[in-house]
Amino acid sequence: MGLIGEVLLLPFAPVRGSAWVIGQVLREAERIYYDPATVRAELARLEEQLETGEITEEEFDRREDELLDRLEIALRSGDITGDGTTS
Repeated sequence: MGLIGEVLLLPFAPVRGSAWVIGQVLREAERIYYDPATVRAELARLEEQLETGEITEEEFDRREDELLDRLEIALRSGDITGDGTTS
């Protein structure tokens, strides 16, 4: 893009910058959400809640299915080791 295009788009720079920041935040949130280590920790916490009677068996099954779906997506995306690296 030429100098004239840059000058004409200058008023939109804050919007473009904000969109970039929002994109970065969303990517990081998604990375954490699908991180196998995070999902495994949530599964362990969920099992503790079941054992202590904080949740019912039905609630455990529903939430466990959701977590296993997230783990499957993470493993399919290539993060096999759970530490942010691929094997």
